Amino acid sequence: MSAVAEVPVTPPPAASAGWQQRLSALDRGARLRLGAAALLVLAVLAAMFFYGRQPEYRVLFSGLNDKDGGAIVAQLAQMNVPYKYTEGGGAIMVPAERVHDVRLRLATQGLPKGSVTGFELMESNRFGVTQFQERLNFQRGLEGELTRSIQALDSVQSARVHLALPNQNGFFREQQKPSASVLLGLYPGRMLDRAQIAGIVHLVASSVPELAPSAVSVLDDTGKLLSQSPEASDRAGVDAQQLAYVQQIEQLYTRRILDLLEPVVGKNNVKAQVTAEVDFSQTESTSEQHRPNLSPDSSAVRSQQIVESMGEKSALPPTGVPGAVSNQPPQNSTAPINGANPPPTAANAQQAGAQGGAAGKRESITNYEVDKTTRVTRGGAGAIKRVNAAVVVNYQSVSEEPGKPPVAKALSPEQLEQMTALVRDSIGFNRERGDSVNLMNAPFLVTEAPAAELPLWKQPEVVELARSLGWPVGISLAVALLLLGLVRPLIKGRQRAAAPVQGGQLHALAADELERPALPAPASAEELQPTAEQLRLEEARKLARDNPVAVAAILKTWVNGE
Repeated sequence: MSAVAEVPVTPPPAASAGWQQRLSALDRGARLRLGAAALLVLAVLAAMFFYGRQPEYRVLFSGLNDKDGGAIVAQLAQMNVPYKYTEGGGAIMVPAERVHDVRLRLATQGLPKGSVTGFELMESNRFGVTQFQERLNFQRGLEGELTRSIQALDSVQSARVHLALPNQNGFFREQQKPSASVLLGLYPGRMLDRAQIAGIVHLVASSVPELAPSAVSVLDDTGKLLSQSPEASDRAGVDAQQLAYVQQIEQLYTRRILDLLEPVVGKNNVKAQVTAEVDFSQTESTSEQHRPNLSPDSSAVRSQQIVESMGEKSALPPTGVPGAVSNQPPQNSTAPINGANPPPTAANAQQAGAQGGAAGKRESITNYEVDKTTRVTRGGAGAIKRVNAAVVVNYQSVSEEPGKPPVAKALSPEQLEQMTALVRDSIGFNRERGDSVNLMNAPFLVTEAPAAELPLWKQPEVVELARSLGWPVGISLAVALLLLGLVRPLIKGRQRAAAPVQGGQLHALAADELERPALPAPASAEELQPTAEQLRLEEARKLARDNPVAVAAILKTWVNGE
């Protein structure tokens, strides 16, 4: 059985003392625990402030050479981006929220370029290098130099060159020719045209002795063969360039139709498709024409031949005075003086007589040029054979009465005819070529796809809010657990020690057993008489009422263990 005595006391003046007196009232162990808790709370707050201000760093690039690393660091300093290195300098780190932005901005400037070794590899030859190693180093250096040259192109991001250089031996009758392969990595959204590919092929072929352009293969990073030999292209028929040309023509005609009709019927109210048939066959024709013969005066003489012959007709008797004078040989002819005729002599007379009695023949052959016209016609590839256009126009929205929603109505035949004429003029309609234009007016069916509703915990706003509040909430919970687990027990211990003097009542436990609530039993005559224990409790209550200061001093000595 236990009994509790309640003694009303007056709080002493020390009960209203400040926190300095309360702290001085604690023992040494309690002070050490309270100081450790305060230091721990300050450390947690400082760590939260420090890590909250310092961003999280992630790897931007790793495994860079010195040249690329220096270029990237210089560019980061120019962009005012904080960075740091990992241990050993093998990677460059930037704040996590700027990793992708910095990578894209550096990629536009071609960084990092990567390390390519050229002919400087030949400068580090060691003593005792074999002929095979020397030839291999030369091949690697030549591949590196070609790689650097190809990477200088604007559209090429990376390149690799493989050379197959066979051994040249003078004892072989037929020498094996070298070959080369080029693998290109292009920047996103860029492509190489046929002229650029041919330039790469001829660059490689001109850099290697006895390398034919047909032995160079160029591939892109998707494995597509970009270079083709002339024989292969002739056998292949329609290639990718021809298909791209057809698509370009169709898109051009479609854009023309939309540019004409959209201002009239409104945007998204017209749909157009154009199909073009293009002839890529190359033809060559030769024709030769001959006109009728012309008159000799208007004709051109190509060649002329005249033949004259003299023959004796009959023998004439000699003339002149017989004797030595007539038998003399003819003298040398002399030039006439002032164009006068020479005096006749016997010899001249004899010669003239001989000529006058001779028979002559004259032939003349004249060849004239024949009028001839030779014409060679070569048909160019890419001629348009036929164009077909299909156009669909939506109904026109018309408001019949003000204040009411518009009603969709069909276009009039005059409007359709005018639009058809516009489409024909925009594509260069040619009836003889077989072109066709079909324009239809029909209402468009608009179907609105239901938006997929994301759950609340998957919505981007909620995820971003949780990320922003995660760190402060976590730190707050850690501080709360620390306060509740370490600081609060110390404060409660102090309150229990000061409870007897602050409550205004004295609770004394008379026995170990607890008094449980129950209905009191009817008291007998013997129980109504006070016992010795009750008398002592009554005397203690009387002492507390008469002299509360003394009782408070006694309790304080008991609590302090003195």
